[in-house]
Amino acid sequence: MPGEVKQRGEDDEKWEAQLRKGCLEMAVLAALAPARSYGLEIIRTLEKHSNLDLSEGTVYPILNRLRDDGLVTSSWVQSESGHPRKYYSLTNKGYDRATRMAEIWMQFTAGVNALIEPLLPAAQERARG
Repeated sequence: MPGEVKQRGEDDEKWEAQLRKGCLEMAVLAALAPARSYGLEIIRTLEKHSNLDLSEGTVYPILNRLRDDGLVTSSWVQSESGHPRKYYSLTNKGYDRATRMAEIWMQFTAGVNALIEPLLPAAQERARG
């Protein structure tokens, strides 16, 4: 029934997981765009700014793949707490890739948002208005 809010089901959760998975590479590159960062700091940035709740077991393989693809570099840096941390930085190729991904994402989401906006309750209320 239009306007009726349904409980999230297993299919919703599967779809959302796939959506998030598809965005992870772009999100990691975007998190590194401002400055170099170490793994846990990247995870915290993603959680804070994108509602992506990720584990190290998810992020580190992505970082390794991005490094293998020449999109990020990594280096060990001694920290004040005594143990070294591996910092990741975007390469020029990585920054270019992140920029292209952001442009594609913005175009894609603008189109999808225009398509789905009439389905949302606020739009339905305005139409009845």
